[in-house]
Amino acid sequence: MQTTPSEPRELASPGAADAPSSKRRFATRHVREARDRLTSTSGTRPVFDYELLRQFAQNRLSGSLVILLLVVTIGLLSSLWTGALTSGVWTGGTLIIHLVIVRLCRQFLDEPPGTTNLNSWRLRFIMLDLFFGMAWTFILIHPLGVDEQSGTFMLFVMLLVVAISSMLASSLPVAVLALTLPVTIAIALHFSLKGTLHDYILAVMALTAEGYFSLLAYRLYSTTLATLEARAEKDALIGELEQSKSISDEARRRAEAANIAKSRFLAQMSHELRTPLNAILGFSEVMKGEIFGTHAVPAYKDYAGDIHNSGVHLLNLINEILDLSRIEAGRYELNEEAVSLNRVVEDCHHLMKLRAGNRGLTIHELFEPDMPRLWADERAVRQICLNLLSNAIKFTPQGGEIWLKVGWTASGGQYMSIKDTGPGIPEEEIPVVLASFGQGSNSIKSAEQGAGLGLPIAKNLIDLHGGTFALKSKLRIGTEVIVTFPPGRVMSALAPIAEDAAPPTQAHAEAPALTSSSDDSTNRARRALFGT
Repeated sequence: MQTTPSEPRELASPGAADAPSSKRRFATRHVREARDRLTSTSGTRPVFDYELLRQFAQNRLSGSLVILLLVVTIGLLSSLWTGALTSGVWTGGTLIIHLVIVRLCRQFLDEPPGTTNLNSWRLRFIMLDLFFGMAWTFILIHPLGVDEQSGTFMLFVMLLVVAISSMLASSLPVAVLALTLPVTIAIALHFSLKGTLHDYILAVMALTAEGYFSLLAYRLYSTTLATLEARAEKDALIGELEQSKSISDEARRRAEAANIAKSRFLAQMSHELRTPLNAILGFSEVMKGEIFGTHAVPAYKDYAGDIHNSGVHLLNLINEILDLSRIEAGRYELNEEAVSLNRVVEDCHHLMKLRAGNRGLTIHELFEPDMPRLWADERAVRQICLNLLSNAIKFTPQGGEIWLKVGWTASGGQYMSIKDTGPGIPEEEIPVVLASFGQGSNSIKSAEQGAGLGLPIAKNLIDLHGGTFALKSKLRIGTEVIVTFPPGRVMSALAPIAEDAAPPTQAHAEAPALTSSSDDSTNRARRALFGT
């Protein structure tokens, strides 16, 4: 059953094709996220928990030298008002906690991802950061810390500790709070207990700074989590694309194998199909001509004629299918020789002239004179011309006109053009009519329907010659098909061949090179083209 041109476009709609895939991908992602939420203790996917802890450990290792210098610097400065002993004890204890954190971070990074207990490691990091924050509280609060006149210095150190901790531990927000809250609360209480307006302002500034850096740490955590989700989605999409590509490649390989098997089967069936058809044609022609006597029933003669005509039509169809199959299977071999394009087109015109006259069509010939010969397959060139000319006659209404043109191309090649005044082909149907067994809407409405192989065969044959095939058409104006042969196939464009034999006679010297139809010229042309 034939379909209108709009039906394939609806079936091939990108939205319709992508809808099941999008729904399937969305459902798969939804199920995966639900499963991950049920198996995770932090509310995120387990793989994200590991990546966040891994980034936390890497950040602490990369900032370990900065924290070491900060601890040593604050320890030296605090020795001015707490004494060398107190400062040394605090510096040593704080450095021990810092080194334990560094060691645990290295140990966490060295463990294989699949064997890591994330809950245990998360708890360790949080507790160590809590101890680290309490150590800072110890050095900053009076009476072991700074005196009452150095509140600004306390606030500065607190802000420095909170800022650095928020940056380094942002991938684990609980650890940020465990490290910064003890220092911030202690500093705020210390200022509030003094009761002066200046101290109240400092306490508010400390709490505000804690809130700001906590919010900043959370935003960094959200950004990191979003980056991990985007990367996971990208990896999943890449995996789906690779899987789809693998499936597509396998399907394409199978389709190509099936197509090659089909083409080989049809190409090998030439003898089996043509032999019985030739017998049918021969016997039907004998019966139609009443060679062995007249028929007892006159209607039998008409039936024999119908059988013969149907056999001819079927044989032509089989020949077209076999030609296309051989081309697709790569088994079509060109029998190249010197061919006059003008003569081939003129012969095709004479063959189709009676048919065109019966339809009231006028065929005009516009041939460039003195065209040199082409090095081509004459049967293929003739088939190209007959296919195009028969299509023009088939679809041109009565009283229409057809132009046959043969001439030079701008690059030095030769072209053949067949133009008609038919109904034309819609632009969106041109790829359809050029495909195998493709038929446009005009062909479907026409009483002379074919198999849709004339144009594909002509295009493939000209491709085998290295030429080009162009189809131009406008509705209610007409259609023009232009077939061009490359300059390398024009025999006059070949360089002369130096011959080792005796010098040519005067008659041969005056003859045009490579334009004679003799066997000697043909052999020289073959040597010039292929070096044999």
